[in-house]
Amino acid sequence: MNMKNKILLLVCLLGMNVPMIGQTIKSSIHPIQYKQYDKVEIDIEVVQKFDNPYMQEEIALDMLITTPSQKEQILPCYFVSKKSNNLSCWKARYTPQESGIYQYKIQLIKSGTKKDTSKVESFEVNKSAEPGFLHTKSNWILVFDNGQPFRGIGENICWESRDNDDSKFFKKLHEKSERYNYDYLLTEFAKNGGNFFRTWICSWNLPIDYEGPFNNSRYTKSDEFYNPDALARMDYLIELSEELNLYIMLTLGQGGYLIKERGVVNTAEDFFVDKQARAWYKNRLRYIVARWGYSTSIAMWEFINEVDNIQFRNSNNPIDSKFIVDWHDEMSTYIKQIDPYRHIVTTSISHRDIEGLNSIENMDINQKHIYNKTSSIPTEIERYVQEFGKPYIIGEFGREWDWSKNFDDFSHEMDIDFKRGLWYGLFSPTPVTPMSWWWEYFDARGMTPYFRAVREISDRMLAAGNGSFEPLSIEVENVDVFGVKCGKEIFVYLFNPEHSTLVIDINIPITEHQKYKVQAMDPTMLVIKDALEINNASSFITLKGITLGAEKEVVYILTPSLE
Repeated sequence: MNMKNKILLLVCLLGMNVPMIGQTIKSSIHPIQYKQYDKVEIDIEVVQKFDNPYMQEEIALDMLITTPSQKEQILPCYFVSKKSNNLSCWKARYTPQESGIYQYKIQLIKSGTKKDTSKVESFEVNKSAEPGFLHTKSNWILVFDNGQPFRGIGENICWESRDNDDSKFFKKLHEKSERYNYDYLLTEFAKNGGNFFRTWICSWNLPIDYEGPFNNSRYTKSDEFYNPDALARMDYLIELSEELNLYIMLTLGQGGYLIKERGVVNTAEDFFVDKQARAWYKNRLRYIVARWGYSTSIAMWEFINEVDNIQFRNSNNPIDSKFIVDWHDEMSTYIKQIDPYRHIVTTSISHRDIEGLNSIENMDINQKHIYNKTSSIPTEIERYVQEFGKPYIIGEFGREWDWSKNFDDFSHEMDIDFKRGLWYGLFSPTPVTPMSWWWEYFDARGMTPYFRAVREISDRMLAAGNGSFEPLSIEVENVDVFGVKCGKEIFVYLFNPEHSTLVIDINIPITEHQKYKVQAMDPTMLVIKDALEINNASSFITLKGITLGAEKEVVYILTPSLE
């Protein structure tokens, strides 16, 4: 995907005088050719008095769009600057999903009442080969607008370096700002096969609505309603992700909701319960959708990280689950209403289920985090998928969560766990592989190139089955084994958890009498070798005499022979 083409439909600059006699809203279009999934950026001038342009209860601008197929869309616009007491600049960022002639107009709403509408403008969009936005499709895959299947090969890259990191043993490593920034981390991740990452809006990273101090010298305190440094950094992150063909689970968080952060309430419980706090959060969502919702690199909006930990922050008086579920129901319904692209919506728990949270209609994907139990990932995914009928993601996993421990004391276990989690996810019904934590640590240990093997097998699975996955039941003593059939190809993953070498036979169930070519991949060395050709004489294919070293793994690919 190329960087979005920036298209200016009206220049709104300080010092440029645009006659607006008799007009409240002005918008015009230049005769430029556009393509599907280009960013169409519309600058708008409005003559209207207001105090706070970030509160839709006072003032709001919407772009009303009629697509070539006559579909009606409403896109929120966002405030840019004031030119005078009455004249202000706003912006709409829109991505056309269809080719053909579009019509649009800008609508002004004041105090909840429609006040004025601009004249109708039009622009033309030519067809492109870009795949579009991601949506849920099945438990195994996501799908682009054009029908192309997608599986995320994911990692947490939740923030850039902090000035003062709280890790007991890896403080100096984590504070390397010249290395642990989006430019380095995302470029290396994409270069090595990664295509999906999770990142946070929080008080030290992309702190769009926090008071500060930020513990991050990339951001300076500001009296602006939204922090200019954070907004610019988010703009850059989106553009960089588009250049690298990376897709984002953007964790929105609670934001600076506390009164001490210029928010509106004093407690976490009030954040979920108080009507003013909910209205405040909706205005925050509106701004986020208006400014960044245009990007096809935004795969998912994640409301809150580990909401159960917020619930039990005061263990003696936890927040009532009903408040949390009701909040998510209201916010997921609202963001679906204002987001014309219908981005995927999710939230996450640490380890405590919240009754009702997994069953909310407008929450597209459920997720949890798993530490010290990586072997449970396949059964946990299967259990939640079966119980709630929605795709399930392991948003974080790892050998250890406790940052007061020295991971170097068990670094070998950390590495093995990192590898296993990826493969357990790839062979399970989840659209994104489990995402490892501790991105700085694993980068320093040289683990990032390991994603290449997982991506290669994932791409082969998608190419073979066009997104279809049929789990295979394979049993081998003392070995972790998983198998899937994609189209006519069969994929088998084996991991030996023992501390000694094993020699094993495996039986792979099949339904067709077919001659297969067998290849074996060493994921660490990224070497694929032809193994053997076999004929099945019954309902099984048997691979005999497989030698698997201690804590080693192998992936077998069985392809129907053309001979």
